[in-house]
Amino acid sequence: MKNNLLLTAAALGIFIWFTACKLNDETGTIGTKPNLPIQPFDYALNVPLNFMGGAPIDFFVTENGDTVVINNGGGIAVDFHNQFGFGFNPQNPQITNPGATLGRVLFYDPQLSLNNSIACASCHKQELAFSDGVASSKGFAGKSTPRNSMAILNAGFNNNLFWDSRESSVKGLVTRPIQNHIEMGVEEMQRLEKKLAKVDFYPDLFQAAFGDSRITEDRIASALSQFVSSITTTNSKFDQESANNFAGFTTLETMGKDLFFSARTNCSRCHAAPNFSAPDFVGGEYGSGGGSFEGGFGNGQDLKGGANNGLDVKYSDPGIGHDKFRIPSLRNIALTGPYMHDGRFKTLDEVIEHYSTGIAANTNLDKNLRNADGSPLHPNLNALEKKALIAFLHTLTDETLLTEVKYSNPFK
Repeated sequence: MKNNLLLTAAALGIFIWFTACKLNDETGTIGTKPNLPIQPFDYALNVPLNFMGGAPIDFFVTENGDTVVINNGGGIAVDFHNQFGFGFNPQNPQITNPGATLGRVLFYDPQLSLNNSIACASCHKQELAFSDGVASSKGFAGKSTPRNSMAILNAGFNNNLFWDSRESSVKGLVTRPIQNHIEMGVEEMQRLEKKLAKVDFYPDLFQAAFGDSRITEDRIASALSQFVSSITTTNSKFDQESANNFAGFTTLETMGKDLFFSARTNCSRCHAAPNFSAPDFVGGEYGSGGGSFEGGFGNGQDLKGGANNGLDVKYSDPGIGHDKFRIPSLRNIALTGPYMHDGRFKTLDEVIEHYSTGIAANTNLDKNLRNADGSPLHPNLNALEKKALIAFLHTLTDETLLTEVKYSNPFK
């Protein structure tokens, strides 16, 4: 019996070591230094000409926290967030090139996990638009996460983060997984501070980012959130064609676009352009005040960008509460399956079928997924219409994001 226990323990140790090595191949390798350019990449947030259907826009945040943009075409300053309900969240730190560079190294470094086996990038892969590709991710000790890993895209523009909207800033987004007992296992950030201080390349990176080499929890969070906030996707076919009245869309893509923005499906009420995510700003339909596109505020409740989409009559995971989950962005959706908070749908075909015929009569079903009599909305799309919707969703894929070097693994 004793020998059997020893053999089992040895086998477990080898498995953990092998798993760690395999994961390190996807991120950093312990003992190696990151390969960084002499001149840092430019991580400034620039929204291209056609993203809002106007002139190029540069963001900056004023001293009092207001998000402001300069319209390069006419030199007109406007309050971008209040004007459009879509802007850089002022709770996030200002992005600097040295800060985002440090964040990039931290993002890909498995030394941020308790046993050096898991990096942020282990569950957020660039080639999958910073999603995971599996229904449930594996943590530092081999346990599975209870929810699907959401894609990290345009995070700095979101007012609610995680499936249960428990964070409102990217700084909270980046530290939660590090401290999670399943994901990365460093429950005390002070331990990580001391650990990184012993890694020879970090003092210089912190010096460049913050003016001195002190490694603190707040600086780790700031650098990571700067890098994560810089990961933007604004160069899809939809973006390229939006300034051209979608003249380059195929007949099928145009049909899908029209269906997406129609009252028959209500897709765009939950997934509002330009980010194709919940309009969760103040006065937005899924934001503070519970506002409506028809005008006015609702009952004053902060909906936190969440909705019940009728996956089941009764959910096993309550999400935000009342079986509601944050409405994710559909940008790069063709790359970020499996879908839903539990990864139950493997393909877009399954997702479209759910919204066509499968919406369940959950007590808390979202109003935009109900008919006038309160019953679940079932548009009963035919085969061509389903194919068209999927074709349109593919126009939201930004191929440049998948190979952009400044977002890539610096340890390779």
